[in-house]
Amino acid sequence: MGRGFIVEDTVEGYLSQLCEQQAAPVTGLLVGQSSAQRDFVVFATRTPQRDESTGSSVDKDWVTEHARQVSRMLPGGLSVLGVFIIADADTKDTLTTLRQLVFAVENLISSERLWIPADDDVTDCVTLHINPKTRKTVCRTFDVKDPKSAAKPADWKYQSGVCSSWPTVSCCLNVDVLVPLPASAENLNDCLKEGLRAWTHQVENAVCLIDGKKLPEDSELTSGQRRNVRQTFTAQLLVTPGVQMFPGVVQPCGGSVSVRGAVHSRAYLHSNKPKSKLAEKLLKRDAVSTVASRVQMLLEELLTAEVESKGSSKQDIDQLCLPRRVFCPVKVSGPLCVCDYQFSDEGPSEVSDRLKEMLDIDAADEDLDTRQEMAAEITRSDEVAADHKVESVEAPEPKKNNYLGVAMATAAALLATAASMLYLNDV
Repeated sequence: MGRGFIVEDTVEGYLSQLCEQQAAPVTGLLVGQSSAQRDFVVFATRTPQRDESTGSSVDKDWVTEHARQVSRMLPGGLSVLGVFIIADADTKDTLTTLRQLVFAVENLISSERLWIPADDDVTDCVTLHINPKTRKTVCRTFDVKDPKSAAKPADWKYQSGVCSSWPTVSCCLNVDVLVPLPASAENLNDCLKEGLRAWTHQVENAVCLIDGKKLPEDSELTSGQRRNVRQTFTAQLLVTPGVQMFPGVVQPCGGSVSVRGAVHSRAYLHSNKPKSKLAEKLLKRDAVSTVASRVQMLLEELLTAEVESKGSSKQDIDQLCLPRRVFCPVKVSGPLCVCDYQFSDEGPSEVSDRLKEMLDIDAADEDLDTRQEMAAEITRSDEVAADHKVESVEAPEPKKNNYLGVAMATAAALLATAASMLYLNDV
């Protein structure tokens, strides 16, 4: 028997609209949550159109990059479950395309994860083919951990209020990570990712308290609660600072990165008797992912600035603020929100534009929840320290895919939330 997918009925309306509006093949992503018994699809989003048309062919790189961006915008408990295509092509030909897409999407998204997958994680991803003329729907799954996986039939069933009573678990996590940088670092991204893995291990081993209590792993989170009532839980992650383990080879150190601050972490749990173990796992993964995403986004900003300035080492400190997390409700019945990351020089309109482009969500300024994290402020002492560092550092010549020149010359930047900082120090 294949897997069963319980799908929010608003997804049916959304896909029907795409069938009516578009003539060329339309691709997109299916977002939701997997469980051992069944999977839940809560919304779908089409792939943004490129400026240059690819005709009737599907651009695999464009679809996978869209999936990577969307994955960053999903809080704990929500993930890209698979892909869909709306086309009147033959089912067999379409299935080949879908298979390539779903494997490519999973490979790219998983390459950015810092947390270690669990043995009980679901590895089946879904593909959906809809014929826009006949509206015939074909649902198949592939085991993305098996390169030779064949398509398996799956049950696709629409239902109202799929996530209307999903519990929400949230916490505020203090972050303090020090990452040394080799003197000959060719890629700062790899160095930071490796350093963050040590911190990820600490988070994975943290003690999780839910509403102030350490619950047994197999206890039902909503036990004793009224069914179909939205519930929220406040958690604490008690991280024990440990000695960071680095390779036993002594290497010249060219600098260090200190990531400090506090982040808002959030996870949504399906309502089919969720266990406290699941809440803890999803919350920890979200905490790790939101920090890693912000660091990655800063590096992308640094690379862009380096290219635009043609190697100039002078940068505006404000441009290097790590973004704060902003939430926006999904237009379905329930507590679900997606998120975006707002840089200090951006207004609500930039966030709304990204939500529209990436998730096809129409969000007004008042829909955005900016209360969970405050924008950091540079104090006078920070400015003095940054000025001192900039004067005492000689930036190396910039290289392709090497952010070190700009980063080392910049010296300091802020992480989201008040008084949280990311320092880049010379040795």
